[in-house]
Amino acid sequence: MKVTIKTISFFVVLNSVILCLEAKLGFSSMDMLVLPMKTQVIPSGLVPRSPSKLPFHHNVSLTVSLTVGSPPQNVSMVIDTGSELSWLQCNKTPAYQTTFDPTRSTSYRPIPCSSPICTNQTQDFPIPASCDSNQLCHAILSYADASSSEGNLASDTFRIGNSEIPGLVFGCMNSISSTNSEEDSKNTGLMGMNRGSLSFISQMGFSKFSYCISGSDFSGLLLLGDSNFTWLAPLNYTPLIQISTHLPYFDRVAYTVQLEGIKVSDKLLPIPKSILVPDHTGAGQTMVDSGTQFTFLLGPVYAALRTEFFNQTNGVLRALDDPNFVFQGAMDLCYLIPLSQRILPLLPSVSLVFRGAEMTVSGDRVLYRVPGEVRGSDSVHCLSFGNSDMLGVEAYVIGHHHQQNVWMEFDLENSRIGLAQVRCDLAGQRFGVGF
Repeated sequence: MKVTIKTISFFVVLNSVILCLEAKLGFSSMDMLVLPMKTQVIPSGLVPRSPSKLPFHHNVSLTVSLTVGSPPQNVSMVIDTGSELSWLQCNKTPAYQTTFDPTRSTSYRPIPCSSPICTNQTQDFPIPASCDSNQLCHAILSYADASSSEGNLASDTFRIGNSEIPGLVFGCMNSISSTNSEEDSKNTGLMGMNRGSLSFISQMGFSKFSYCISGSDFSGLLLLGDSNFTWLAPLNYTPLIQISTHLPYFDRVAYTVQLEGIKVSDKLLPIPKSILVPDHTGAGQTMVDSGTQFTFLLGPVYAALRTEFFNQTNGVLRALDDPNFVFQGAMDLCYLIPLSQRILPLLPSVSLVFRGAEMTVSGDRVLYRVPGEVRGSDSVHCLSFGNSDMLGVEAYVIGHHHQQNVWMEFDLENSRIGLAQVRCDLAGQRFGVGF
């Protein structure tokens, strides 16, 4: 949660939740929960505990729908692998379309500030929890895009499918400050999925989860539990980087991997290895974050990528000559594409080289058409990599736009992330999920 950039998250509309269990199992003994999800601009859906199937779409925020409280109330939550504490909007305001009302839930329990959950378990929060006037545990959560949420820690029963998770700890927030209020107001809250002890995935007890985002129709698949993925393609694993020491700019519970280089087409950029590893302050870690749409690189690395991509597209694309236009405040290499041109020319691929694995971004994913930006008879497309220095973020962040058609497995037990280039629609068919 410390360095999550929620420039654009992704919205998931859960058309259906198919519990693909081979036997009638209890909640604690499920092996896998596969969740088929559909993405549209209006969120709705569901999240389970052990992989059962759930397909999704991504556009602005990856969201799921479930119920909380007794009697159950419908909520929708943005899935964020860059955050720890899950939270719900509990204060009814005209701005928010859906909220959770704790006064209607008989299973709702506020957490006192004397609880170990408040005093010990919040060490990875950006701002330590404190006591409010009622001696309840009070938390303030902040994000790198300057949005924040504030409220009390509590526990309640979360229902996923036909199963219940009693006593799950979350934040019941009564104050939300957002830089993307129009989109955030469509959701009840956020589902933290990082490696912190209070994250949703940690509290559910899963040692592994996976997702796959289609690059064509923006559908996808989320699995909680062991997916046994080897039937489709072999996974290449990259280890998670862990630093036990508290450093000011290092998020110890993020999914941090080691970026070892970047290639444009087959050309490896001349980047010093020293700039790709965290320094003595922790700045320079590489995080995989589902709460961020695009990928952001530290200034010198972004500059090297920008220069090489510009050189390789010179004479193929027309650059936008407007020094005042920077998409989302961090992406300043943009091009003019005729509105009449429906197919982009052949573009150089960009490969992120990790220790033991590689993620290749090719085709239309390399450029992103800026919505609503038209210059005469041309649309504006920008390189879908940004400069994290311009956002004030001391890290590399791998966003979900570049995870399309990549099977992403988060293996907490073995402290690694598995990658495989696949067609996510075929993966959905294998699990019986129609996108």
